[in-house]
Amino acid sequence: MESERIWTAALLVIGDEILSGRTQDRNIAQVATWLNVQGIRLAEVRVVADDMAAIGEAVRTLKARNDYLFTTGGIGPTHDDITVDAIAAALDVGVVIHPKARAVLEEYYATRGGITETRLRMARVPDGAELIENRMSGAPGIRAGNIFILAGVPHIAALMLDALTGKLPGGRPVLSRTIGCWVAESEVADLLRRTEAAHAGCQIGSYPFFREGRVGANFVIRSTDIAIIDACIDSLVRDLAVTGLDPVLDGI
Repeated sequence: MESERIWTAALLVIGDEILSGRTQDRNIAQVATWLNVQGIRLAEVRVVADDMAAIGEAVRTLKARNDYLFTTGGIGPTHDDITVDAIAAALDVGVVIHPKARAVLEEYYATRGGITETRLRMARVPDGAELIENRMSGAPGIRAGNIFILAGVPHIAALMLDALTGKLPGGRPVLSRTIGCWVAESEVADLLRRTEAAHAGCQIGSYPFFREGRVGANFVIRSTDIAIIDACIDSLVRDLAVTGLDPVLDGI
């Protein structure tokens, strides 16, 4: 039987402030969660500085090996917001003022001091690009082929993702269930491996923890098919119990 196609995406997080530790990134989790609902798997994440060469190299590499590439950060009005320039250079196209973006910004700033050259920077796009709606601040996101250029501010990025909901081809979302157990994961590693191998189409992730002076682990079973997950859960619960352990459904 032909295997189901898996759609993948990469995320490129852009910004000196992320790499310096000054700002903690919150976009990775929300982009990953949104993508999963669209049936697209976040396959890799890269963080780069506000540097033309670094952004360009990452864009070319990540774009080539994924169905989609999302970027966050670097599309504001200041001189160090160079994401648009770097992506345009990577695509070998020019940078233009998008007429619709300009109109949106002119309307938004009509009662906020008017449009300026600085604010107009937020209407710049790689030549041929489309816009992604931003209901909050007017300044739009950008789509250039399979590249989606989002704001770095998490709540604005979330609105841009919302505008894209249901509009990208994808597969089935990945589902999951969790079992917890008070056991060192090394003691059940072989059991986990055998169980995963016996249930094609599922993956088991092991996440150890230390609480109340005891070691334990949560086992997350993932698949696009809930029936496969349920069968794997039943098998794992049974086999853990046989070894004298007391698995906890939904995790510890």
